[in-house]
Amino acid sequence: MSTEMNADLEPGMAAAQPLKVRDIEVQGAAGALAARVYAAGMAGVKQDNVIVFFHGGGFVAGDLDETDEFLRHLAQCNPEHIVLATNYTLATVSPFPAAVEDAHAVLLWAKKYKTRLGWSGKQMIVAGIEAGANLAAVCTLMTRDRGGPTLDGQILIMPMLDPGLTTGSMRAMPAPDQAEVADACAAAYRGYLPNAADRSHPYASPLQSSRLKNLPPALILSAEDDPLRDEAEQYGAKLINAGVNTTVHRLPPAPLQEPGARNECACRANALGAIAVFLGGLQQKNTVGLSPETGATSPS
Repeated sequence: MSTEMNADLEPGMAAAQPLKVRDIEVQGAAGALAARVYAAGMAGVKQDNVIVFFHGGGFVAGDLDETDEFLRHLAQCNPEHIVLATNYTLATVSPFPAAVEDAHAVLLWAKKYKTRLGWSGKQMIVAGIEAGANLAAVCTLMTRDRGGPTLDGQILIMPMLDPGLTTGSMRAMPAPDQAEVADACAAAYRGYLPNAADRSHPYASPLQSSRLKNLPPALILSAEDDPLRDEAEQYGAKLINAGVNTTVHRLPPAPLQEPGARNECACRANALGAIAVFLGGLQQKNTVGLSPETGATSPS
């Protein structure tokens, strides 16, 4: 399937570029996976940058359609980047480590078959939301440990990083909608990590890793009223302490109507703006630093 259209952008974003969207198949660790390519650049011109994006769904649900609207915005706001969104094996089919092995295999596929994407092969960024952000973070560990492919950046949007669900923001949930998110996270981890011993594995919980050096620059987006907020910001602090160029940005409150509402929150203009600034810095080879107002434990 291939479509070409202009999506409506968030207020304050740059004018929309013509957007081409096509469905393809990529190779996972155990077989073919459905994927979708978003390109807003000039037709017939290879782009130097690709963002490989993993959807949310708590490891047990989710698909390409879940983040389709957000990725259309992302591609149009950053037309110099191709966006490759991909499925991965859900825990309902096979639990950990099937999903992370798929994620790493997709990176290898993208590098090998870059021509199919219209990508020059120069710069690869890994990204994801919620469970997909966990996979993105883990991919940076796997590519370092396994010798490739080289990643130039990571974008973690409201990531799930703590199977123990021990953070303050996860346990202090006055609102019913937040409690629903916490319950969904607990159920998701039970499905994804049925073996309790795996919950401390760094490829399941990057927050538990003691080896975070030599990872690519990171942008971590937390949210003021999200139970996942503290683990996102704690991970940002650990990356900084390990010498990784890291920006942590806390999004303003946006009440979650349901667990899947993270995707609606992520479409906010300030999130897209933060991502655009981060990507621009990577392109210019500038150091991405932690600004005073967006610290790893930024103020309320």
